[in-house]
Amino acid sequence: MKIIVGLGNPEEKYLKTFHNMGYIAVGDVAAELGVKFKKKECESFTAEANVGGEKVIIARPVTYMNNSGRAVKQLLAKYKATAQDLVVIYDDYDIPKGSIRIRPSGSAGTHNGMRSIIAEIGTSDFARIRMGIRDSEVNIPIINYVLSEIKLEDYQLFIQASQKAARAAITIAEGVAIENVMTAYNG
Repeated sequence: MKIIVGLGNPEEKYLKTFHNMGYIAVGDVAAELGVKFKKKECESFTAEANVGGEKVIIARPVTYMNNSGRAVKQLLAKYKATAQDLVVIYDDYDIPKGSIRIRPSGSAGTHNGMRSIIAEIGTSDFARIRMGIRDSEVNIPIINYVLSEIKLEDYQLFIQASQKAARAAITIAEGVAIENVMTAYNG
């Protein structure tokens, strides 16, 4: 069992913002696995897939970014899953745009959604796929930047990063050791 959660904000006005990179990536996970977000449960839209005989729940919390932990806690409880079954995909201002970083655990850094998850589930020991969004040429407050729309000239870069993050999440769901996934996808 794996629960793959993509962080974002549910309103249409946030659809193409940096803070919705997690939503975009889990959309790619669902597409690659041939499933759709049909169900609303645990304050999330979910899709269910089967990877190598294992159930995989793909989720987009609708709690808004800063309360993402509420939905994640409910999903873990409903599916009797542990933090080791969790993979969270999210935007990360601390790494350069277009790159991804996979880690088996870690701090929340500057990310309020991750702070919420760690506080709600009581551990930071879960896999995360961080999608870099920092543009060294932009100098505005982080809150304004993450809620701004991705520039048209950067779309292709972020589409590729999203697809790479989705493939990494599926690889984890296939049971590949996180260290091997890190070696294959970090960079």
